[in-house]
Amino acid sequence: MFKVMKKAGLVMAVAAGLSGASFAAQAAESYKLDPTHTSVIFIVNHLGFSDFQGRFAGVTGELTLDRENPAASSAEISIDLNQVDSGVDALNAHMKTADFLNVEKFPTATFKSTAVELVGENGAKITGDLTLLGETKPLVLDVKLTGEGDHPMTGDHVLGFGATGTVTRSEYGMNFLVPGVGDDVKLQISSEFLKQK
Repeated sequence: MFKVMKKAGLVMAVAAGLSGASFAAQAAESYKLDPTHTSVIFIVNHLGFSDFQGRFAGVTGELTLDRENPAASSAEISIDLNQVDSGVDALNAHMKTADFLNVEKFPTATFKSTAVELVGENGAKITGDLTLLGETKPLVLDVKLTGEGDHPMTGDHVLGFGATGTVTRSEYGMNFLVPGVGDDVKLQISSEFLKQK
């Protein structure tokens, strides 16, 4: 969103790259997350020795982009927790148990945005509800627009974003090994969204 949306507002909300010179209000744009070019990485401290990293695959989502009124934009993301990948099979299996993600009972985590606040030229704070282990708590993501344009091979119009945030796992009832295994879990997200026609 962000720098592009601000520029759009200055030119009567005509988004860069759209054909035509109409000065009428533009409809909100719909995008779908491209799971093959999206990465959700988690980072958690291990016994004070290291910051351990893993990732989630199986991410899906939708984005509604309102360039004329950025605060009306919204996003909804879903993560298949069965696709957790620490790089170690035994650890993956343990993380799926009730000690951590309890995927048998709660196979997905979801994030639904509730507010968008522009920050600087190409950033935003996106507040939303994260649902994990049956608990819903607020989460703030610091988001940056990393790129926008037409894909050189497919012709799809693409928005790229990077986002960071922190989840306190005990707030969701995930208390196993706290504080030895850190309570705060950092998220690093890189994603691409494809415009829907």
